[in-house]
Amino acid sequence: MSVPAAPPGRHDETDYDRRRLRQWLAGEARADGVTRRRLLTLLAATAAGTALGGTRTARAAVPGIVKPLPPEWFIERGTNAETRWDALRGTGHHTPNELFFVRNHTATPVLDADDWRLRLWGSGLRGTPGEDRPVEFGYDDLRALPAVTRTAFVECAGNGRSFYTTQQGDTVTGTAWTLGAIGVARWRGVRLGDVLRRAGLSRNAVDVQPRGLDAEYVSGGENLGRVRRPLPLVKALDDVLLAYEMNGEPLPYDHGYPVRVLVPSWVGIASIKWVGDIEVSAQPLYSPWNTTFYRLFGSAYPEDGSAPLTRQVTKSAFELAGGATFTAGSTHVLHGRSWSGAGAVARVDVSTDDGAHWRPARLHDRPRADTWTRWSLNWRPDAPGATHLLARATDTADRTQPDIAVPNALGYLFDAVVRHPVSVV
Repeated sequence: MSVPAAPPGRHDETDYDRRRLRQWLAGEARADGVTRRRLLTLLAATAAGTALGGTRTARAAVPGIVKPLPPEWFIERGTNAETRWDALRGTGHHTPNELFFVRNHTATPVLDADDWRLRLWGSGLRGTPGEDRPVEFGYDDLRALPAVTRTAFVECAGNGRSFYTTQQGDTVTGTAWTLGAIGVARWRGVRLGDVLRRAGLSRNAVDVQPRGLDAEYVSGGENLGRVRRPLPLVKALDDVLLAYEMNGEPLPYDHGYPVRVLVPSWVGIASIKWVGDIEVSAQPLYSPWNTTFYRLFGSAYPEDGSAPLTRQVTKSAFELAGGATFTAGSTHVLHGRSWSGAGAVARVDVSTDDGAHWRPARLHDRPRADTWTRWSLNWRPDAPGATHLLARATDTADRTQPDIAVPNALGYLFDAVVRHPVSVV
């Protein structure tokens, strides 16, 4: 299986100009970022849409997604599919594979595990100066290594993005997710650290950059290359997996078959699907996915943006459809889930009267990092009328969901309490 050629070596930063920027956008240069003016142009182009690559896919409701997307389970969003929270009611701690949300930059590739190879290359490996002499692992090679099973969520950095506008009146760009761009699965695979060491990790290595085998991503006429995002070596050696199973089954096509990266508690873009090669570098690495995208831009942040996004924020969601109806004078059980990238969820408080009063919910899971905690609360509404249900989580790092999320141009990391509309009849 062919893998895109490695980018050429780093140039003197004083030669940064339009030609080098075009090379960077095409994945052919190793740049620290782009000019502010160019960034704004890219952001405008990104908001206008994307182009699908020529990847073989099966027939689906959304072009580029293989699995069925019943409307009672999913909300279709461009090349993506958001899970409906009311569809999760009663499904247990792990999200069934068929209900797991789909986030695609282009289209799901249908790959053959027998043909698949994982190539490791770069200046951070001993005796491997480039991709011309990679270290390769086949699918069976990975499965022969010591296996690890880990329960963890994968969540898009833009999950909750729509609430910046609907609750706060902020203007943001990107897919208008509500809260369904998250799922929890039981992942099985091998430690990325074990594979790196077997490949000959050098003491000089600093960054590790997985790259997917989906089609090259084109935005506003610019070819940004295949989706790739660097990880610091310390994270790669910590808890990152190369996963080949999801909830006891081989990875579905839409979720990374045959092998994907899993980076627990970090923004979903770090968990590269359909991984085909990994660059191990003795110098810091940059890609559009940690310079132009997946950073915070806006009045509350430096002009050049925040540091690249890593850990997710704290959120809560009710297992209810928007506008759900309840009967006055009857006792109802409200169910929901809360999660955080900074630690386990230690407490959830719920309000059934637009935030005037709060009560602690009953937690149904032992608080654990990297996954969500299910909870419930009894509610007996007294009188008919419209109201909002609110859930507010606090994690073991003592982070509590705020009333207002600090806005940013791309609508990432919405963490404010969400107002869930319901009616009492």
